[in-house]
Amino acid sequence: MSSVSADDDGHEPITRMKSRDRRELILEAATGVFGDYGYVGATTDQVARAAGVSQPYVVRMFGSKEKLFLEVLRRALDALLSTFRTVLAENSRTELPRYFGRAYVDLLNDRGLLLSLMHAFVLGSDPVIGRAAREGFLEVYEFMRNEAGFGPEQTREFLAGGMLINTMVGLRMSDEFDTNETVRELLTIALPEKLDLLLHLGKTQRPTSK
Repeated sequence: MSSVSADDDGHEPITRMKSRDRRELILEAATGVFGDYGYVGATTDQVARAAGVSQPYVVRMFGSKEKLFLEVLRRALDALLSTFRTVLAENSRTELPRYFGRAYVDLLNDRGLLLSLMHAFVLGSDPVIGRAAREGFLEVYEFMRNEAGFGPEQTREFLAGGMLINTMVGLRMSDEFDTNETVRELLTIALPEKLDLLLHLGKTQRPTSK
């Protein structure tokens, strides 16, 4: 296993980390890699390089790329639902759609998290990942209906807005914000309160190298 050297950026060398912290470090790196390249395109070697560990170490810890991706999916769903539950606890129900939307866009700060969900959602035909993705999507739907108290149409509208945001992020629409009037209009309408965040992340979050 390769190790991360002592740190100019303040991170603890991975060899000194607790197992739980090492696991989270790799999951965070894997989330970014899967977000950039999808399940099929990503490799455990890319994940290892992004995390600063060896590829055999990643395989020993998670077993396979499939199992690693399933844990990335679970991590993303847990983060999403935890964020929404915090919003639910702290805000008036009459303002929930707005606050949920703002919190959802803020999850873009966790590199690759929302796009990893999108990659999972297009793998419905995969017998393992497809089932996990369906269950996760329904988990979010049931949260909206049963905990947040949204009606079916309100839930559909919110989820559709989230998918639109994910699509624009995946297409890197922000790259053309300054040069394409149509892109500017679409992003401004879709993200009236968080456009600056999307544009900033579009400039700072570039795909990991192959």
